[in-house]
Amino acid sequence: MQHHLEVFEGREDLARAAAEFVAERARAATDSGGSFVLAVSGGRTPWVMFDHLVELDLPWERTVIFQVDERCAPIDDPDRNLANLLAALGDVPVDVRPMPVEADDLDAAASRYGASLPTLFDLVHLGLGPDGHTASLVPGDPVLDVTDRLVAPTGGLYQGRRRMTLTFPALTRARQLLWLVEGAEKREPLEALLAGDRSIPAGRVHADASLILADSAAAAGSI
Repeated sequence: MQHHLEVFEGREDLARAAAEFVAERARAATDSGGSFVLAVSGGRTPWVMFDHLVELDLPWERTVIFQVDERCAPIDDPDRNLANLLAALGDVPVDVRPMPVEADDLDAAASRYGASLPTLFDLVHLGLGPDGHTASLVPGDPVLDVTDRLVAPTGGLYQGRRRMTLTFPALTRARQLLWLVEGAEKREPLEALLAGDRSIPAGRVHADASLILADSAAAAGSI
């Protein structure tokens, strides 16, 4: 898959560019009266983007946000991606579809969430870990080999938590991928991603179009 890379000096410039790109895609998706369907990953990078995004003129009432991944924790746990997402959105009138990670039967809950996904996402936001993971598709986990489900729980713990995640088949439903990559510790995985290295989970993601926005620390080896 061909990636387009754009590099920014710092976090704020990167976040502002990401917000403007999301807003542009949202307006394009809703110009004919349709909806804008976005999937958002966790991690540290998207929330600064949302700080800028909520200040822009978006068709929020026609926007639906799904989660790319989530930690299996109580709904009020501050580790939840959902907590960060809702805090970032504030009073914005948007339809958020949380992953059901509080369920006793995670496999059944993941199947239900998978059945609720759209045929296509207008935009999927992804991050990139220092180990090459994206979403909660982490190296060595059995979830990497799931091909018959759109959503699945991870087989083990990652950073102390089990996760629920969109699988590779679900990510192929993206019309557009938007990667946000920040920090010097992402330099090697970013080089691998750009090279199409399938030895890292991120290198196995395929979609119609892919834009990578990175800061200069992460992109130092790629430009």
